[in-house]
Amino acid sequence: MNYLNMNKKELIPVVHELNILLADYNMYYQKLRSYHWNIVGKNFFDLHVKFEELYNDAKIKIDDVAERILTLRNHPVSNFSKYLKISSIKETSALKTDKEMVVNILNDHSILLEQMSTVIKESEKIGDEGTIDMVGAYIGSLEKTSWMLEAWLKNTSEEFETSEMKKMGVTVS
Repeated sequence: MNYLNMNKKELIPVVHELNILLADYNMYYQKLRSYHWNIVGKNFFDLHVKFEELYNDAKIKIDDVAERILTLRNHPVSNFSKYLKISSIKETSALKTDKEMVVNILNDHSILLEQMSTVIKESEKIGDEGTIDMVGAYIGSLEKTSWMLEAWLKNTSEEFETSEMKKMGVTVS
């Protein structure tokens, strides 16, 4: 039965890109777990909870992406050795400062967002609305999370000084 009304050969590029996204999410998930376990310092309580929230979200998306690949009548990559080969997100030491961890996560978000865009482009070519819908929702959510993490990185006093200077008509470079 072909309930998808899509040509299996035409799905190959979509499935390929979804498998890369799956690998990226698995690498990201493991990095978040590692950061969650290894965070120290005055931001421990905030970031320990935030990293757990992020890896729980990633775990759900990992399952969704794998199940989408199965829905498209293919098989998801499921070996960590293969994830290491095809993911653009690379392993890193967890022995970092809180800010280094957040910057690294934001870099991973950039990689994830780029891969999601690639998945959508391939899906659009064949009218794969299910994949477009799923990944499109992920993009909005990840962009919001990235904005929040970026706000956490900012120095509040500098932000306020800059805002006050702009009100006075002073240009800040």
